[in-house]
Amino acid sequence: MSTPGQARAPRPGRDDSPDRLYTVTGGRSRTHSDAFDLVTLVVAECDPTPGMQSEHAAILRMCDYPIAVVEIAAELGLPVGITRILLADLLDTGRISARHPRSAPESAQLPEPELLEQVLVGLRNL
Repeated sequence: MSTPGQARAPRPGRDDSPDRLYTVTGGRSRTHSDAFDLVTLVVAECDPTPGMQSEHAAILRMCDYPIAVVEIAAELGLPVGITRILLADLLDTGRISARHPRSAPESAQLPEPELLEQVLVGLRNL
């Protein structure tokens, strides 16, 4: 544990320095698209190609099945904002598709509060 005034050692394999993040995004600080929120599901439409930016290639490799933006950011070890910029690049070039998870229809009813309370009590008793 570090003491006050002492610099923390960076996590192995992770470099969040502003210079690196600037380089990864090509100097962009935000995306022009609002297509991505934390739970947007992303799927690769193609495989990585030689010469592709390493972060873009990593995203394509991990998106063989639908995966949420927040999970991609965690896997990459990058802030969500930076990940959204990278995803927008891939979406603009047609290399990924993105969709929001379906929400429950308005006609769907929630369970009765008494039932939820019984489930909660049962879970606490485990």
